[in-house]
Amino acid sequence: MTGRSSSDTAIPHLTDDGAPVVVRRSARRRRTVAAFWEDGNAVVAIPASFTKSQEQEWVRRMLVKLKKQGERQTGAGRRRPATDQALAKHAEHLSKTYLGGRAVPTSVRWVANQNARWGSATPVDGTIRLSNKLQPMPQWVIDYVLVHELAHLLVASHNAEFWRLVEAYPDTQRAKAFLEGVAFATSRGLPAESGSGDPGDSAVELTD
Repeated sequence: MTGRSSSDTAIPHLTDDGAPVVVRRSARRRRTVAAFWEDGNAVVAIPASFTKSQEQEWVRRMLVKLKKQGERQTGAGRRRPATDQALAKHAEHLSKTYLGGRAVPTSVRWVANQNARWGSATPVDGTIRLSNKLQPMPQWVIDYVLVHELAHLLVASHNAEFWRLVEAYPDTQRAKAFLEGVAFATSRGLPAESGSGDPGDSAVELTD
């Protein structure tokens, strides 16, 4: 992650799927370069002293690193679902991928009034609600909460059958630990690092 002296520069770099790349120059960086996903954008953080040719070369290298890491999901999971419509479509994709398509919600939407939980589901009417506090978090965390609530449409309680369904999602344990860390920090008034730049998520550091 970069310091407060960093700045974002729009340059004509694109990812493989045509999304723009943000280059973040920082005077605090000397010999390290980082790349990560932030709010659906590929970000490459470089030293402020880099020339344009160095910038071009390192953006190319780091996009390759990001692609190899697989930090961006394929298909419907590529972009962070910002609207209720996109969230519902993504939930359908996750249901088909991990739950055999058996969980079919009637609606999936972001809400701003859930302060004590990350998500909720009402099996009787098939509705799912996700807290908008999840929106700046890594996509794999959002996906875990979605899978969790989708599973509740099939099994209401947190019994063994429920967790068997949820754990079909491969990042279940990592996402649970992430959310527990955020909740712990928030309860003590500490800043919670919830963005995509989380080192355990997508940061790539190289020394030139």
